[in-house]
Amino acid sequence: MEEQPVFYGGQAVIEGVMMRGKKVAVTAVRKKGKILFRIDKIKKRGAWTRWFLVRGIANLVDMLVLGTKTLNWSAETAAGEGDDGGRSGEKSSPEKTKGKNQKSSGLSAGKLSSGMLAGIMLLSFLFAMGLFVLLPYALTYLLGIAEQEKPLLFNIVDGIIKIGIFVLYVWLISFMKDIYRVFQYHGAEHKSIHCLESGKELKAANAKKFSTLHPRCGTSFILFVMVVAVFLFSFIPQLAQWMFPGINAVHWLLRRGILFTLRILLLPVVAGISYEVLRFSAKHQGNAVCKGLSKPGMWIQKLTTKEPSIKQQEVGILALKKVLELEKAR
Repeated sequence: MEEQPVFYGGQAVIEGVMMRGKKVAVTAVRKKGKILFRIDKIKKRGAWTRWFLVRGIANLVDMLVLGTKTLNWSAETAAGEGDDGGRSGEKSSPEKTKGKNQKSSGLSAGKLSSGMLAGIMLLSFLFAMGLFVLLPYALTYLLGIAEQEKPLLFNIVDGIIKIGIFVLYVWLISFMKDIYRVFQYHGAEHKSIHCLESGKELKAANAKKFSTLHPRCGTSFILFVMVVAVFLFSFIPQLAQWMFPGINAVHWLLRRGILFTLRILLLPVVAGISYEVLRFSAKHQGNAVCKGLSKPGMWIQKLTTKEPSIKQQEVGILALKKVLELEKAR
């Protein structure tokens, strides 16, 4: 069977970038002019996690777990002393830091236990559910739109409110100095991936020439989730009627609870479909339809990515180069 291509990607962290390949993930963080690395092995998953639709959910879970760990490590490592991107500083080379950082910043690195990490992920999930699922749902209901009588209209309005809250939330936090710097590293991550995919030499100066926007970004994924949900959730009233034939006779609060619970239960399906749409459209950017599908997500990326400094870009390039180096050696 032909080997599947590796889609390199990652995320911005505090004063750095995490890049993930097929076998390893590398997080690079600048502290006091030096660049420190964390190496994480990617656990081999069962073949079923590569099935169509399932792979999107599996990748999402993996990225949430890995992202939380690396974000925690980057915050502890940077400790509020990140380079401002304008000062000259010493950089520790991958060769010098390889042994030291692999030993001190492996999977067990960080002061948070597994239980605490799980708690943080749970709280983050509940916050996201409350802000981007429960609040839009409640506001749409308060507008007097009947979900069971007009499911498509209800979910279109719900989707518009979701997107509005998301854009407003991102725009507001972008004014925070620390978040703005994270968005700069987000731009550095995208530029590094563009540089790799274009076949150019992996140098910060080369990467700086590329766009901060990328069609395979997590921001675009979130937007796809919101749009796919509009159509999929429109079938929830029929699904509820099939599962609970007497649902119209129960108290309105219980009925509302059943309908909302079905939304939560269908989120993995929405995520799986959204991942496939994102993956397909990103692979076929030469197609006008696929390019059009990517446009809205790219527009929102203008809020979540900022132009990085050359020193910030250097961090992204070194993280990616170290991933490629380690994957080649394994």
